[in-house]
Amino acid sequence: LEASQFPISIYNLNDSHSTVTNTMKLSKSTICAALSASTVGAFTVSNTPRFAARGLTTRNMADMPHSDEDMVFYALGVNLAKQLGDGQLKTLLEDSEMSLVVEGFSDTMKGEGTVDGQMVLMTYGMQLNEVLTSRSAGISGKIKAEGEEFIANFLDCNEDAVKTDSGLVYLSMTEGDGKQPTVADTVEVHYHGTLIDGTVFDSSVQRGQTISFPLSNVIKGWQEGLAMMKEGGKATLVIPSDLAYGDAGTGDAIPGGATLKFEVELFKVN
Repeated sequence: LEASQFPISIYNLNDSHSTVTNTMKLSKSTICAALSASTVGAFTVSNTPRFAARGLTTRNMADMPHSDEDMVFYALGVNLAKQLGDGQLKTLLEDSEMSLVVEGFSDTMKGEGTVDGQMVLMTYGMQLNEVLTSRSAGISGKIKAEGEEFIANFLDCNEDAVKTDSGLVYLSMTEGDGKQPTVADTVEVHYHGTLIDGTVFDSSVQRGQTISFPLSNVIKGWQEGLAMMKEGGKATLVIPSDLAYGDAGTGDAIPGGATLKFEVELFKVN
């Protein structure tokens, strides 16, 4: 949620239907049903997914690849990979390239490299940056285009939705009658955030606890959208990437170029 620090609860856009012939068309009613499928009714969440998640965790504990004593150090490797953004790297690299990344990491950590690491970076660092930048731009461009299509369909399916000059899409679900916030205010809200494919990346609703924060600290789409609400109101915000996390994305949960969909309930303005 915050521009620099998102309280992530987490993705990978699945193109498994790319072989479907172009002659197949979805009806407007089908598209609208899909768009509304991830809506959280009245901001309530069933307990069933939580119980299922705990059961899955218990089953996975029995499948750990090492003993409990060794898993402590395995966890360190997992942590380092997560910090590097393992999900994003997987979308940028082939399996053979990922193996080379792991080899370079292992050789350097163990001090077993046959060449000087600094020389490797000086020789190939610029080329690496060019490759990653080029591949990232291609992926984020595709994701942006999918977001634009989503917004167009959302507007078709919701006649009351408005698109502002900045590109934000705002749909009032319940009109509030209290104070209207400005960027200088602190707000208390419930929210449920998803990617356009319905993947939940963060949700105070699922955590069962509202959150308060200065509106000046969050992404531009939130600043603009919350300023259109009043206390007691609920709204859906569809936020294009240039009002969210841009081409860089954030963490593993939100890729570069991603359009985000939030359902927001505004409780208090201070």
